[in-house]
Amino acid sequence: MLPYALLCVLTILILPSMALATEEPKFTVEKKGPRYEIRTYPEVLVAETEVNGGFEDAGNAGFRILADFIFGNNQAKEKIGMTAPVAQAKSEKIAMTAPVSMAARGQGFVIQFTMPAKYTLNTLPAPNNPLIHLRLIPARRVAVHAYSGDWSMATYEKHLEIFRSALAQDGLVTIGGPVFARFNPPFWPWFLRRNEIWLELGK
Repeated sequence: MLPYALLCVLTILILPSMALATEEPKFTVEKKGPRYEIRTYPEVLVAETEVNGGFEDAGNAGFRILADFIFGNNQAKEKIGMTAPVAQAKSEKIAMTAPVSMAARGQGFVIQFTMPAKYTLNTLPAPNNPLIHLRLIPARRVAVHAYSGDWSMATYEKHLEIFRSALAQDGLVTIGGPVFARFNPPFWPWFLRRNEIWLELGK
């Protein structure tokens, strides 16, 4: 068994190269600042499921349901490539619009995986699980605050406060709830994780 210190070094060296293989939705950067940047995203196809539970538990449960779908539990028995990010968000009644997102609906959350760009609604294999739904998210314009660190609610809320304050200072108006976007798998070291919070901007 490798010593712990050596394992950490190998993880740091290997994982960044693995991350490069994960497809992400294309976007255009409109403005970049010290606290956030503004991006525009085109229409995107997502698979989503609704899960009851708290901030962290619902995200994990929804991830497992959708992972089962892309790993081959669909009508074509086809493996679908994983994309990034995985995101979760609080929103009273509005479904989130992140590539993979979690949005609050009452006591539950909606978790979304963005589908690889090669698919359309007509070509994407249909899920066998009735809890999973496929739909198109319209093009949107979002402000994005990036940070590294753990996935705890406390860390998320601290950065959300910083983010909202910066947007308010610049006079920007947002719509819907915030999205917590996670770009790395659970085994990724917390200090190397790439996290983002998204807030959709009004027209």
